[in-house]
Amino acid sequence: MDPYAALRIKEFNVFLGARFAMVFAWAMQFIVIEWQVYSLTKDPLSLGIIGLMEVVPAVSMALFAGHIVDQKEKRNLLVKCLLGFSVISLGLFILSWPDLSTQVSSKTILWSIYVLVFLGGIVRAFLGPTIFSLMALIVPKKLYPNAATWSSTTWQFASVLGPATAGFSIGLIGVHWSMCLIFICTLIALTAISRISRKPILNPKIGEPIFQSLKEGLQFVFKTKAILGALTLDMIAVLFGGAIALLPIYAQDILNVGAEGFGILRAAPAVGAALTMVGSTRFPLHKNAGKKLLLAIFLFGCCIIVFGLSTSFWLSVGALFISGAVDGVSMIIRQTILQLKTPDHMRGRVASVNSMFVGSSNELGAFESGATAKLMGTVTAVVFGGCMTIFTVGITTLALPSFRRLDLRKDIEEHEVAE
Repeated sequence: MDPYAALRIKEFNVFLGARFAMVFAWAMQFIVIEWQVYSLTKDPLSLGIIGLMEVVPAVSMALFAGHIVDQKEKRNLLVKCLLGFSVISLGLFILSWPDLSTQVSSKTILWSIYVLVFLGGIVRAFLGPTIFSLMALIVPKKLYPNAATWSSTTWQFASVLGPATAGFSIGLIGVHWSMCLIFICTLIALTAISRISRKPILNPKIGEPIFQSLKEGLQFVFKTKAILGALTLDMIAVLFGGAIALLPIYAQDILNVGAEGFGILRAAPAVGAALTMVGSTRFPLHKNAGKKLLLAIFLFGCCIIVFGLSTSFWLSVGALFISGAVDGVSMIIRQTILQLKTPDHMRGRVASVNSMFVGSSNELGAFESGATAKLMGTVTAVVFGGCMTIFTVGITTLALPSFRRLDLRKDIEEHEVAE
């Protein structure tokens, strides 16, 4: 297959540009918030609360959001999501105004940040399913694996530059103007999405009662073992491997590398994942996908343990880089499974379940890491998370033999024949 096939579609390139700006802004914003909150509190639990404030609305609204996405036109819905994101970024820009700290207490600023993060979680509940559904309407089915790879690659490149830019911009221009840069990126994403034409609604059950719709979506996910296995495995790995949330502590108190070192540490996993994804455009991962996914998450757990124990900056960077590379394998395989196994009229609901299983587990993992760091110490908490990830791989390998045998080549061939 042509590795650039999806990129030959003009609207898909516009979609990737908007996705890059969105992810860049979101990743950068989360890092700047982490830095600002830890600077205000010096409490590792406060980093966990950031994750909790986002994950609660994201999880509680996810299924409802999936139903709405399947019922509505996707381009306009994404525009509304980006408008909400822009308002939140503007609010954080105002809260980071240096003179505000002389007029308002640190506690008030802290809880105002938490409120905006909470609102961001609501936006995120709709954002993921909308993006997933819109992409499937832009490219033909036979190009889904190629498009999923490029979309994930774009996500990772934005995840590389977002955190790195955040780390350097905090040191160079401060938190306030870093937030301004984030707000500008949200406006760029909004402008790009407006260039995509409106798409047809493929759901034949418009107006279907919400509870019946949600029941149908959940039943599909739990009956489709390939989807259920991939989501469950990745959710547990991300939940217990959430060492990234503790990077401000490592940068400031353990490795002593400051804001610039923090940016490098935060970007290292995304660099590894991005390189993996670029390589996968020429070396597809469809063959023996189940075994590759299990091996990738096992290696991810090992890297988290090495990072947790390391007191060397460059060893820590290397461990995070490799963790990102194997996580990139996991992401590509998971997204390909979702695109190939999900019917068009259920994409919003399936993507919402995915956001509950995997997307929100990043923030829940951040809370778990912050809480365990508070209880047992930072290093012990990170090592514990890596061990639990490896344990999960072992249990999954034994409990789901059919998942070990998962191979996606037949599904891809069927879509090519259908086209």
